[in-house]
Amino acid sequence: MKIFFVFVLLSWLLGNPFLALIVLLVIFYVLDRRFLGITPSLLKPFKRRSRVSKLRRQLLLNPHDTPAKSELAHELIGMRKFEEARNLLAGMEDRMTQSAEYWSELGQCELALGQLETGEQHMREALALNPRVKFGLPYLLLGDAWAGKDDAKAASYLKAFQDVHASSCEAYYLLGKIYARLGDRAAAKQAYRDCVGVYRTLPRYMKRRERRWALLSSVRSR
Repeated sequence: MKIFFVFVLLSWLLGNPFLALIVLLVIFYVLDRRFLGITPSLLKPFKRRSRVSKLRRQLLLNPHDTPAKSELAHELIGMRKFEEARNLLAGMEDRMTQSAEYWSELGQCELALGQLETGEQHMREALALNPRVKFGLPYLLLGDAWAGKDDAKAASYLKAFQDVHASSCEAYYLLGKIYARLGDRAAAKQAYRDCVGVYRTLPRYMKRRERRWALLSSVRSR
């Protein structure tokens, strides 16, 4: 009722219901980004593209800048440009052999490109170096990659993820979605409930970042 009143007031002030609706949506978005964090950031893709452009220019000046290559590959993965990211990462193996994050991102690219065996091998190298790398994300990505192809293997990776006791709400939300793909509705709902449970234990400064996944999980767990 209050929202309707605000909409009517804005329509009267602006003289245009369509413009009033746009202003109302902008207000809701700003308030959400400030206090809740449910909606995705509209600025993040632009910031990422700007960062990618800067890193590309940096590598033109110094093609052997390993930290810049690693960061660029990370940003490209976020943009789902897996082949370009893999090509960057594949040329750094000799310098990154002890980096769990490196092997994890290389494996993620290979899994996304359908190279399951190679991707699995590199993910396992990452996990051998650090079983908790990226909050256990390699286990989730492996479970997702093998779901529908080798469900027993997929389930074993998902169980390994649970044994890590990750504290990422997003990871538990993804776990629920993968279990749903496998047809295990009970396990999916439990993962969503675990997501909500993890959220409740987080310190206040972390809750805003994880709130979106907790709310989505709360809806799916019913």
